[in-house]
Amino acid sequence: MANAQPSTLPDWLRHQAQHRPHAIALRHKRLGAWHGLSWHGVATAVEYLAAGLALRGFSAGDALLLVSHPREEALLLSLAAQWNGGVAIPLDPQLTDDALRAVLTHLAPRFVFAEDDSQVNRLLAHEGLRVIDANPRNLTPHPHAAVTDYRTLAVQHEGGFASTAHSRDDAFVFVRLDATGQLVAQRFSHATLIQEAQRLVGTEKLTADDEAFAARAFAAAAQARYLIAPWLLSGFRLNFPESLATRDNDRRELAPTLVAGTRETYARVAQLVDDRLPGARSWRRRLISRAQRRQGGPLLRTLTWWLITRPLREVIGFSRAHAALVIGPPLDERTAALFAALRVDVRAWPDTGEWRRVEQQREAPARERYTADGAAEQPAY
Repeated sequence: MANAQPSTLPDWLRHQAQHRPHAIALRHKRLGAWHGLSWHGVATAVEYLAAGLALRGFSAGDALLLVSHPREEALLLSLAAQWNGGVAIPLDPQLTDDALRAVLTHLAPRFVFAEDDSQVNRLLAHEGLRVIDANPRNLTPHPHAAVTDYRTLAVQHEGGFASTAHSRDDAFVFVRLDATGQLVAQRFSHATLIQEAQRLVGTEKLTADDEAFAARAFAAAAQARYLIAPWLLSGFRLNFPESLATRDNDRRELAPTLVAGTRETYARVAQLVDDRLPGARSWRRRLISRAQRRQGGPLLRTLTWWLITRPLREVIGFSRAHAALVIGPPLDERTAALFAALRVDVRAWPDTGEWRRVEQQREAPARERYTADGAAEQPAY
């Protein structure tokens, strides 16, 4: 039905592209400059990448591993895999060789995205993988036959390339080794992510005018639950820093309205505040200390705001933040007091989910692909 509520992440992407085609959906920083992509541009890129994956044999039920820090290519490829009825499995680039071997053995994927040459070479040590190389420096394509350059993956398909995702399908799977060295996984279906995103968007009053900053680990479940799915539902702008090393400067430059991080993230930012303040005997330090203890009358609070609090909020990139989320354990007492003094209301959201042991499996048979009316069709390639 034309007016049916979108039921998958690709459905929501198409919805945004249809209703807000020219609005900026995604921005990333390269060589110090921000580059934007509209909702129509994102949807087109994902559709073309999905067609390119299908041309190379990726079909419904397949998995795409993504060994990457937060970057726009990894996000677009995740959506492309889901567009084809597959699942995206983000992995931490710092994953140990033993953990990587366990993932490849137990999940038996055929496709993997690598963000740089070191990861490409690491993955080529394992037979049977088709590696998509981000090639961020636009070098000569990798010579190995199993490697495809990201820039050559997309294919324009005549008449469009329909999505085969279903709401019950897994959209993301997150994996880790438990304390016993066993591989465990969290699975999130399209339906689950959409339901959680609707709750977040409603509670935090997120709109298309918001700006979010994707500096969290791409391999963390919170990235999908609290950034990617809400981004698709609400239509706000999602921004990727140039690198983890520049994330604090990039966040200060953007001043996002939605910030999501762990207690460690906020503790690190609190240290930035502490580093900006002079010695313990200075008047600035005394003012912020009194604010942390909620001392002083209206005049003192006003002076503290204009002389200390407001400039510090700008320094750490929280000058416009109205949705500051801590995912998982709450802030420690010292960090919580500091952000309260800065008048930043940090609200806790759960990082829960059932971790289940992953049993070794052979390549799973892909389920049939379906057209919009439910009739089975043969793959386009």
